Amino acid sequence: MVKTLLKSIREYKLPSLLSPLFMVGEVAMEVLIPTVMAGLIDQGVKQSSMQSVLLQGLLLVLCAAASLTFGVLSAYMASKAGTGFAKNLRQDMYYKVQTYGFSNIDKFSPSSIVTRLTTDVANIQQAFQVSIRMAIRCHMMLILALVMAFRISPRLCIVYCVVLPLLAVGLFSIIGMVRKIFDRVFKTYDKLNNVVQENLHGVRVVKSFVREDYETKKFTGVSESIYQDFCKAEQILAFNNPLMQLSVYTCILVISYVGAKLVLASGDNASLGLTTGQLSSMFTYTTQILNGLMMLSMVFVMITMSRASMERAYEILKETPDLSNPARPVMEVKDGAIDFESVSFRYSRAAGKNALEKIDLHIKPGMTVGILGGTGASKSTLVQLIPRLYDATEGSVKVGGVDVRQYDMEVLRDAVAMVLQKNVLFSGTIKENLRWGNPNATDEELVHACRLACADDFVRSFPDGYDTYIEQGGSNVSGGQKQRLCIARALLKKPKILILDDSTSAVDTHTDARIRKAFREEIPGTTKLIIAQRVASVQDADLIVVLEGGKIADLGTHQELLQASPIYREVYESQTKGDA
Repeated sequence: MVKTLLKSIREYKLPSLLSPLFMVGEVAMEVLIPTVMAGLIDQGVKQSSMQSVLLQGLLLVLCAAASLTFGVLSAYMASKAGTGFAKNLRQDMYYKVQTYGFSNIDKFSPSSIVTRLTTDVANIQQAFQVSIRMAIRCHMMLILALVMAFRISPRLCIVYCVVLPLLAVGLFSIIGMVRKIFDRVFKTYDKLNNVVQENLHGVRVVKSFVREDYETKKFTGVSESIYQDFCKAEQILAFNNPLMQLSVYTCILVISYVGAKLVLASGDNASLGLTTGQLSSMFTYTTQILNGLMMLSMVFVMITMSRASMERAYEILKETPDLSNPARPVMEVKDGAIDFESVSFRYSRAAGKNALEKIDLHIKPGMTVGILGGTGASKSTLVQLIPRLYDATEGSVKVGGVDVRQYDMEVLRDAVAMVLQKNVLFSGTIKENLRWGNPNATDEELVHACRLACADDFVRSFPDGYDTYIEQGGSNVSGGQKQRLCIARALLKKPKILILDDSTSAVDTHTDARIRKAFREEIPGTTKLIIAQRVASVQDADLIVVLEGGKIADLGTHQELLQASPIYREVYESQTKGDA
C-alpha cells in the first residue's frame, strides 16, 4: 500500500530527500547547544574567563543560527514535497476513477469518492510531511540526546533506562486505543458527505415535502457521531501530556538530587564526577530526550489517523477497471448496425438474477428503433451495453459487425451518442456545453444542431444567446430546455448510433414530433434507438421492441404490435383513450 502511494511523489523526490537531511542538521545543532552551554559555564563563568565566554558565546550563536537555517530549509522542503505529493496523489486517484467502468463506480458512492479525494488526501499529505520531517526529528533527537547524555554521565542516565520504557508503554497503549476510533471516524465522514450531497441534489423535493427538519436531524445525528468519536479520541490523547510531564519532572528531580551530590563530590572536577555546566546540560538533554519520545508518540498518532485514509486512497488506486481495451483494438466503426446475440447480463456476481435474459436483436444501419417497457424492464441496461458501459455477462453485442469488446473504447464511444433522461449540463456557457459533443464545432454547426433539437428558438430568446451562462447542473434552464440542449450536444458528435433514453419526456408532444421529423430528414444514416414511455414517440419507428422483465416480449412495427402484442396494445389504448 505504502509503495503504491509513494509512486505519486515523482518530481518531488529531491525535496522529499532534502527535508529530512536538513532536519538532521537542525537536530545536530540543537543537541550541540547544551554542550556549548556547559563549556561556557565551566570554562568561562566559573573561571571568570572573558575570552572563553566570548568564544563559547560566539559558538553558541553560530549553532543557533545554523539550527534556524536548517529548520527553515527543512520546513520549506517538507511543505513543497507534501503539497506536491498530495497534488499528484489526488490527480492519480481522479485519473483512475476516469478509467472505471460503471460496475467499478457502483462499488463506491459518489460521496465516498469525494471524501477520499479531499479529506483523506489531506490526511495523507499531513502524515507524509510529518514522516519526512517530525519523524526524523524525534528519532534523531532521541538518539543524539541520549548519546550526549551518556557521554556526560552514564550513572545519571540510568534514570532514562527506567523511565523511558514505562513512558513508551504508556504512550503506545494510548495510540492503540485511539487507532480504532479514527478507523471508524472516516467511515462516518462518508455518511456525512452522503447526507449533504443527497440534501443538496434533492433540495426541491425536501422543500416541497417540508422535510427540512427531518434532514436537519439526520445531518445532526451523523455530525454528532463524528463529534462523539473525536471527543473520545481527544480524551484518550489527553493522557499524553500528563504522562509526559510526570516523566520529565521525575527525571529532572532524580538528576537534580543525584547530580547535585556528584557536583559537590567532584568539586567541579569532571574527572571525579560532574561539573555545574554538565549538570545544566543534563537538564536540557532530559527535556530533549523525553520531548523526542513525546513527538514520536504523536507521529504514531498522526500516522494512525492517516492509516485509514491511506487504505481508502489505496482502494481507489488498486481497483482494476472491469473494462479495458484488447491488445489489438479495432480503430474504426464501419456503420451503425447493432446485433445482440443471446445476450444475458447481471450487474454483479452477487446479483440474484440476470437483468437481461437471452436477448436476440438485429438492427440495420439507419433504422429507427423504439424501446418500450415498464419500470424495471431493463430498457436503459440494454442500451448501455452498446457503447460498452457494461460488458455482457453472456453472449455478445456487436456494432458494425464487430464485437464491442474488440474495439478501442474511445473509438466505440465516439461513434455512439447517448442522451439520458437525467441529463447533465456543466457550469459554463451554452456554447461550451454544446462543444462537449465536438470541441471543434463551428458556430454554424452549433446552431444547426440546436435547430434539429428544437433548441435554437429558446436559446436565442436569452439576452446572451449562445453565450448564456449555465449554472451548475443546469439549474437556470427548464427540464425540457435541458433535454433539448443535451440532444443538440449529442448530435454534434455526428454519431453512427444515437440513443435517446427517455430524453424527450420533459418536452410537449408537438416538439417531440418535430425532433423526430428532423431526425428522419437530417440524419437518415444514423441508427436511432429511442426509449420512451409514450407510444406516440416510437409509433413511427421501423422496429419497436417491447421489453418485460429483462426479456423481449414482442417485436414489430406499430401496426404489427397492435395486432399481436397484448402488452403494447394495452399501453397504446391506455394512452389514447383520453384523446378519443
